[in-house]
Amino acid sequence: MARPDPLAAHCVELLAPLGAVQARRMFGGHGLYLDGLFIAIVAFGRLYLKTDETTAAHFDAAGCPAFEYVARGQTRTSRHYRAAPAEALDGPQAMLPWGRLALQAALAARASAPVRRGAGRVRPRAAGSGAAPKRR
Repeated sequence: MARPDPLAAHCVELLAPLGAVQARRMFGGHGLYLDGLFIAIVAFGRLYLKTDETTAAHFDAAGCPAFEYVARGQTRTSRHYRAAPAEALDGPQAMLPWGRLALQAALAARASAPVRRGAGRVRPRAAGSGAAPKRR
C-alpha cells in the first residue's frame, strides 16, 4: 500500500478549518478538494492555491509564483494557481485567509462554468449532418 504524501497530508490539516478537505492523487502530485471543490494542487514540493482575476492580486503582492509545469517539452504557466506564501504553511490560522481566497476563486469558477446536462454526456450528431438528432 502506498504511503500518503507528508506534504499533502500537512496541507489537508492546514486547510481543515475551512471544511472537509480531501487529497486525491493526480499527475504525480495531489489535488485538494474542499467540500467537493478543487481548490489546490500539491506538486513539486509546494502547495499551489486556486486563484482568479480577483484573488491573484493578493498572491502577487505576497510574491507568490504561478504554478509551472512542463508539457510536450515546453514550460507552461498556469494563470489559476499560485504558490502559497511560506508563512501560511506555519499553521491553520496562518493559512486561513489564503484558503479563503482559494475557496472564493473555486466558487467563482463553479458559478461561471457552463451547465452540463446528462451527467456530462454529449448527444451524438446525426450521421452526415451538422445538426444534433431531433427528440422524439
